[in-house]
Amino acid sequence: MANRLNNRKVAVLVADGFEQIELTSPIEALEEAGAKVEVIAPSPGQVKGWQHDHWGDQFDVSYCLNDGDPENYDALLLPGGVMNPDTLRNDTRAVRFARHFFDAGKPVAAICHGPQLLVETGALTGRTMTSYSSIKTDLKNAGVRWEDREVVTDQGLVTSRSPDDLPAFNRKMVEEFAEGKHRGQRTA
Repeated sequence: MANRLNNRKVAVLVADGFEQIELTSPIEALEEAGAKVEVIAPSPGQVKGWQHDHWGDQFDVSYCLNDGDPENYDALLLPGGVMNPDTLRNDTRAVRFARHFFDAGKPVAAICHGPQLLVETGALTGRTMTSYSSIKTDLKNAGVRWEDREVVTDQGLVTSRSPDDLPAFNRKMVEEFAEGKHRGQRTA
């Protein structure tokens, strides 16, 4: 996978409470493939991870949502965790940031609970996705065809169910991000 993503910038949109391995493992895969990765969060400073049932490590924020411009990125990564997407989906700046990637046809990868933010974009009708099982109904209500598979790809949108799926998720994410824009990713 080395050098497949040279000259590509990837935004990772998170708030406190993201599942830590769903941030660190994909970032490692992206950087190994040559991507420049930047963490975008609602506030500047640091964000705090979650490790299964307790708080995890803190990570530096590259830009807060007030300063991060989605135009500067080629792709978007959305880690899961229960608290993280719940916070982001209630932040209009985060919803606008994520919606940009659909409007521009840029690839998006979301794992576990991460797709909850995407529901708020209004860009999921007719898409095929997977997620953590507890948000399956939310996605179906947003017009998604939900499948119980380790990784699902639909025109540049990559989704997975849980940290157990990270190897498949990371491979497919790098592949889709390397392909770049997808006409089918664009919203009407």
